[in-house]
Amino acid sequence: MKAMNANCTGMENRLADLLLDPAAVPAKVQTHVDGCNRCQAELKELRATMALLDTWESPEPSPYFLTRLDARMRAEREAEPAGLISRWYARITDRMAYGPATHVRPLAAMALTIVLLLGGGTYLGITDWDQTAVPQGAASVVSDLQTLDSNAQLLDQLETISSTNDNGD
Repeated sequence: MKAMNANCTGMENRLADLLLDPAAVPAKVQTHVDGCNRCQAELKELRATMALLDTWESPEPSPYFLTRLDARMRAEREAEPAGLISRWYARITDRMAYGPATHVRPLAAMALTIVLLLGGGTYLGITDWDQTAVPQGAASVVSDLQTLDSNAQLLDQLETISSTNDNGD
């Protein structure tokens, strides 16, 4: 019998099956229960529990229970906010107050992402709020003047080179 007790692992589920539908349980399980005192005692306790549950009678609800429940449900439906925004706000506040804490993680991740994007953008100078807009006409005139100035310098250099070549020949 000691050797049989070592194989009792996983028998808890099989004992419930043996209690509810003995024909569906494999013969190996029935053989084990017949030879194992511990499993026999467990099966006996399960049968006693099931017999006790069969004798238990649930209490009858109050005759006015459904009437009061209907009245409360009607009052709750009528008390709902009418507007879309107020319904959305009420749903969010109810979820925050009464819901599980798992909904906070995505909100925290989203807030952290926004803070990092704004902070990183400001740090890198991507968003320059103090930049004044330059009129388009003035920018092209300045660009043309800068081009002419660099061309003038180039022409002066070419003249200097050509004059030294002429003198050196």
